[in-house]
Amino acid sequence: MIGRVKRFLPSSLIGQIALVMALALLIAQAINFGVVFSERQRATRAQIEAPAVARFTGFAQRVVALPPAQQGPLLANVSRRSRFSIDPQSNVRAELSNARLTARLRESAELNGFAIRDARAAAGEAAPSRSGRHMLALSLSVQLADGRWFNGRLHMPRPDPLLGSRLAISTLLIYILILGAMILIAARLARPLRDLTAAADQFHGRAEAPRVEPRGPADLKRAILAFNAMGARVGVMLDEKDRMLGAIGHDLRTPLASLRIRAESMEPEAERDKVIATIEEMTAMLDDTLALARSGRAREPERAVDLPALADTVVEEFRELGLDVALEPSEKLSATVQPVSLRRAVRNLVENGVKYGGSVRVTVRKVNGHPAIEVADRGPGIPEAELEAVLEPFVRLEASRSRETGGSGLGLTLARAAAQAHGGSLELENRPGGGLLARICLP
Repeated sequence: MIGRVKRFLPSSLIGQIALVMALALLIAQAINFGVVFSERQRATRAQIEAPAVARFTGFAQRVVALPPAQQGPLLANVSRRSRFSIDPQSNVRAELSNARLTARLRESAELNGFAIRDARAAAGEAAPSRSGRHMLALSLSVQLADGRWFNGRLHMPRPDPLLGSRLAISTLLIYILILGAMILIAARLARPLRDLTAAADQFHGRAEAPRVEPRGPADLKRAILAFNAMGARVGVMLDEKDRMLGAIGHDLRTPLASLRIRAESMEPEAERDKVIATIEEMTAMLDDTLALARSGRAREPERAVDLPALADTVVEEFRELGLDVALEPSEKLSATVQPVSLRRAVRNLVENGVKYGGSVRVTVRKVNGHPAIEVADRGPGIPEAELEAVLEPFVRLEASRSRETGGSGLGLTLARAAAQAHGGSLELENRPGGGLLARICLP
């Protein structure tokens, strides 16, 4: 049950804040409505009942003070909305007496100095007036000192029947106004946060960090300014890294080239070939490592490229070496890419396929509406559990460190980095019947 409820709750911080504030405001307004409505009803009743009770006690005191001969004419000479009489019994049964009205009646008699033995009071519906207005009938009764009861029935206007509706409408309007203001504030907070999130998602270290326009409350502006400053510092650090890698590459290639020159004069020939192969392996590994380290900061400009033509260029390189690599008939597709980076990624995939599968087929086609370059082989494939792991740097399924068998473990990593640099991805999947399919998906 709780899980089903959670699915309908907002997941964002701003949405949760708005929901909590809306619920808190709703509860506060409901409590306020109850208190105000109760007070309004009490005040309305007091405005209606207090004058009627005061009038009754005052009139009863005046009548009782007169001789019996004068009491009858005075009791008869009252308005048609009121009726008074002196009777042996009360016109209000004891079990129907209203404690609140009775207390008000006793208090009024005491304030007027009117001595009574007992009091009863009740309220009920009265017949509508000639104008159709609904009336409230107050039945009041006080027991005099001689045991008789002074009874009265007064017709008074009923409390406003629309009081609750009007109060509910006003409470709802206030709730909507306050909630609308809170939603506007939440939206004002959400926009800069969305900008910050989008900028952080866009920055992959391949270019300058995106700058976010400072807006919103002062606290958010300071956070945005701090983010922009951090992005600038990261850019400077990445530039320093590129310069350092360039210097390292230059400093390492020079002694390797010197070692190769010296190795070419070594004897015997078998040892010379082993040393030269080792130096070439170190040079290739250095190139791969530097290429991986710089893959996120490529300076190559993007341009529109015919993808089948680019793939055919790579395929021809391997065909000239006598390898079984072919380009399948492909539809004409173009994309805005970094040609050198993408060509190197395709070359790494083809080289990987040739090494493990012998023959490779390259296809350019659309996948889910986006251009893709697929490299398929008929090698042993990769265990499903290892498909993600082999994309990480220096991860190889083959245990040896020889480039003849296992390589440096950077080929797939470089291909993935190149795909991500274009905003795409590298996907690996095992083919039915054996073999591996590597797919570069471009945006």
